[in-house]
Amino acid sequence: MSESPIKVPLLDLKPQYQALAAELDAAVAEVVRSQHFILGPEVECFEHGVASYCGVGHAVGLSSGTDALIVAMMAMGIGEGDEVITTPYTFFGTAGSIVRLGAKPVFVDIEPASFNLDVAKIEAAITPRTRAIAPVHLFGQMAPMKMINRLARDHDLLVIEDAAQAIGAKQNDRPAGSFGHVGCLSFFPTKNLGGFGDGGMLVTDDADYAAIARQLRNHGMEPKYFHPRIGGNFRLDALQAAVLNVKLPHLNSWHEKRRTNAALYRKLFEAAGLARDISQLERSLERGIVLPTEQAGNFHIYNQFIIYAEQRDELMAHLKSNGVGCEIYYPLALHQQECFRLLAYQQGDFPYAERAAAMSLALPIYPDLTPEMIERVVEVIAEFYA
Repeated sequence: MSESPIKVPLLDLKPQYQALAAELDAAVAEVVRSQHFILGPEVECFEHGVASYCGVGHAVGLSSGTDALIVAMMAMGIGEGDEVITTPYTFFGTAGSIVRLGAKPVFVDIEPASFNLDVAKIEAAITPRTRAIAPVHLFGQMAPMKMINRLARDHDLLVIEDAAQAIGAKQNDRPAGSFGHVGCLSFFPTKNLGGFGDGGMLVTDDADYAAIARQLRNHGMEPKYFHPRIGGNFRLDALQAAVLNVKLPHLNSWHEKRRTNAALYRKLFEAAGLARDISQLERSLERGIVLPTEQAGNFHIYNQFIIYAEQRDELMAHLKSNGVGCEIYYPLALHQQECFRLLAYQQGDFPYAERAAAMSLALPIYPDLTPEMIERVVEVIAEFYA
């Protein structure tokens, strides 16, 4: 009787937990014994660790990556009537946070090879109301920060790095989150550094922004029951910090495993004759795929491994029917979402973002994939295009 084909989930967190189970269980148990669940020494330890890892002076533990964006903009005074330039192709939280504070997201199309903001198109979107640029380091690869910072200086704008998918990514050996006025991180369980629930972090070299963020996360309170500001409940739980303190020392090795997996995908897709150049997107991929492109000077950490694929939806159905996990990030560009109709953008305004939404597909890339599992993914895709 022949063996069943290998099943390949999009993500399996169990092997990571099993490898660290004794340490993780002990760390959680220690917090339970202490009964110190809100902020406290575990959070402070994690903040110091992340500040050092990101090469910044300050880190403020927060309740999620989305809340990190909200707190960052609150600390900067961004609100009613302000505009923030960002990308239409990313997770909802980036633009949603801007709108929740009464400001307006102003979208700029992406550069198709990297999925990140096209810097050449930013200046045309700047108006007298523009207060900030919020680049997203999507899927674990950094946007071109040197050029973004130059534009921000020339126009006296703030820079908010959405590095929710990019802790540990680098540009010319400088870490994500250290380029802008503030950086925002997420520790959602699917991230390269994931907790046992929601968690986030604001990182910055600006002591004033850090101090304001610490007030804002605790209802604007300092000292206790005195409120110089109106904040919210944006605190990082001690249980999450304890889990993340155990995981942080392993993060670089997990990045390297993801990069090794990405390199094997490239080798196998090229050997199978499936890899196409990004320029072919303008015409047709002709029964093939475009692989992620690592931009010059970037250290890509592959939070996701995203391909462009002809017949994307049919390919996804084929993969899933053959036991291979995959996912669409993201099925609509943000200007296509119903809740942003009031921004009055039209279909075709951001063609590269729209194309990414229509053609992109995430393949498994987590550190515990085996070479055999990656070979199986490529084999199933090759069968589809045969």
